[in-house]
Amino acid sequence: MYFTDRGIEELAARRGEEEVSLDWLADQLRAFVDVHPEFEVAVERLATWLARLDDDED
Repeated sequence: MYFTDRGIEELAARRGEEEVSLDWLADQLRAFVDVHPEFEVAVERLATWLARLDDDED
């Protein structure tokens, strides 16, 4: 298990029953990067990965 899995598990346990919009998620990611600019690259990579999940891999 990766160290980050603990945060993912906490997220699922605390908020797993909620439904959120992608606009809400985008706002939260922006707010996180505003507070923690050192994570900008990682958040950008995650957002890009999520945006392209359904793209055909060539």
